[in-house]
Amino acid sequence: MSTTAQEAPPGADEALQAEFDARIAANQRIEPRDWMPEAYRRTLIRQISQHAHSEIIGMQPEGDWIATAPSLRRKAILLAKVQDEAGHGLYLYAAAETLGVDRGDLTERLIEGRQKYSSIFNYPSLSYADVGVIGWLVDGAAICNQVPLCRTSFGPYARAMVRICKEESFHQRQGYELLMRMMEGTEGQRKMVQDAVDRWWWPSLMMFGPPDADSPNTRQSMTWGIKIDTNDDLRQKFVDMTVPQAEKLGVTLPDPELVWNAERGQHDFGEPDWNELKQVISGAGPKNAERVTRRRAAHEKGAWVREAATAYAEKQQKKSAQEAAA
Repeated sequence: MSTTAQEAPPGADEALQAEFDARIAANQRIEPRDWMPEAYRRTLIRQISQHAHSEIIGMQPEGDWIATAPSLRRKAILLAKVQDEAGHGLYLYAAAETLGVDRGDLTERLIEGRQKYSSIFNYPSLSYADVGVIGWLVDGAAICNQVPLCRTSFGPYARAMVRICKEESFHQRQGYELLMRMMEGTEGQRKMVQDAVDRWWWPSLMMFGPPDADSPNTRQSMTWGIKIDTNDDLRQKFVDMTVPQAEKLGVTLPDPELVWNAERGQHDFGEPDWNELKQVISGAGPKNAERVTRRRAAHEKGAWVREAATAYAEKQQKKSAQEAAA
């Protein structure tokens, strides 16, 4: 079906909605030219743009350590990872554009504070061990969150996530390998790793969003097939995945309530500070102002590149039109 909402004939809304619902129920992909409810489109724009912003802002905490990474190998690894994150943002902005929005406008919304990004990137990276812990915990949480999105109902988003998840999985292994090497080092290095784990554990759990009972979008997003799993289910999966990794690594996760529940076949764990999450999301995170300020400065400094690229594209388009007319 290739009828857009704007092209739908009078009185056809119910039939279009019924066909949309049937396709969702049959786990069929919705493509940009297909009719979709306006609320579905708005939800996708919000989620995909927030995801894209997170990838771009997420370059900052690790990018700060490129110059001071301890070896050429570590610099190259970190530089490649930051470059991957930029690519992820571009894939996602491109997916959002298929819904009729402009990436320039999305960027303006970000730097003006009208759109959000993941709460995790509002925390500081205080030591080089944070590079490894971000790779292990933050990218590990991202993988739990994002692998199900390879099956999301909107085609361009699902296809973008396939490549993103492959690269995020590699990033997590890189982070874990760095921590393993540091844990084999000096006592000071081991303390550095434990300190980073202590600081990033709870923010990583908050990455999955508020509890299901307090999540305003989860139910409808799951009905539409945009989300596959609930926030709480994903958080549980992450904890169960991470505990044996921490034991292998030799670090302690900072949760006195963390214990294996044989009856449930899962770990019990403590509650994150949801008030802290609300404050961070509202813009009061430790690094929120700095992250947005730096993104705004980069956007403004890059204006001449965008203008030059636009002028060149227009020139080439005009040249092609003249050649076609000749």
